[in-house]
Amino acid sequence: MTDPAVEIWTDGGCRPNPGPGGWAAILRYGATEKELSGADPATTNNRMELTAAISALEALKRPCKVVLHTDSEYVRNGMERWVKGWVRNNWRNSARDPVANYELWQRLLAAAAPHDVDWRWVRGHAGDPMNERADALATAARQSLAP
Repeated sequence: MTDPAVEIWTDGGCRPNPGPGGWAAILRYGATEKELSGADPATTNNRMELTAAISALEALKRPCKVVLHTDSEYVRNGMERWVKGWVRNNWRNSARDPVANYELWQRLLAAAAPHDVDWRWVRGHAGDPMNERADALATAARQSLAP
């Protein structure tokens, strides 16, 4: 029998965008759960979504199978569809412009490399309990920046 997958739910956001932002990740392996979160006083939604996924994958202590749930099509499409072309084109997009957030994409690629990651998109704010929990953690992290 193979080891079960680590399940991860991530979320990130800003209010306003750009502006203060928060990110969160929930990692579950069997009955064990770990919550991670953080904030940035000046960022974007996309940067927070990427940071959530990076932080979750960097927290893993050994290579494993991962099911990563994200409500960010930017993150999922980036990893499943776009990143190979960006790397091939020296971090340039199809318009030959530099890829936005390329330093975070490079970190995400490195963090994902030792793992077998299944990137799953979940509709945000649609009642998925774990997505809602990640959203609440990210929002609390962002709100912790308030004076």
